[in-house]
Parts: sequence; structure tokens; C-alpha cells
Amino acid sequence: MNYMYMVRCADGTFYTGWTNCLEKRIKAHNGGKNGARYTRARAKRPVELVYYEGFSTKEEAMRREYEVKTFSRREKMKLMDFECR
Repeated sequence: MNYMYMVRCADGTFYTGWTNCLEKRIKAHNGGKNGARYTRARAKRPVELVYYEGFSTKEEAMRREYEVKTFSRREKMKLMDFECR
């Protein structure tokens, strides 16, 4: 399974990415060494997983990641709110 995911950083910003192992990827973000450059910045950790979607292929997950990265903060929050209902 492949995932598009969104995390909330300690400074309140969102980071969107894709992975084939959510647990391992979140640990990498919080560990700081193998996380994304964005989340390695000292004020951005720890991160909290706030949203994800599953896909059967890497390409689908990457396509959705690209789409969500173009969303405004408001649109990302609306996406999370919609899924929480």
C-alpha cells in the first residue's frame, strides 16, 4: 500500500508527502536525520500525522501528493475536517 499523508509540524505548518510505510516515515520525520528537509528544521519537529489516503500504486500516491501540495492552508484544513466527520 502507498500513502499520501499530511503532518502538522510543531510550528503549526503542514507538510505533505508520500510513502509506502506511514509508521516508518513519521518516525523518520521526528528523528530528524532521514526526514524531509522541511521537517528537519529545528522549529518544525515533532510532527503529528493528521491525514492520509491509501493508494495501490506509488504513482497514484505521488499524483495526489502533488495535488494536495497545491491546496491553500484553508483547503487542507477543510480536507482534514471532512475526513474527521
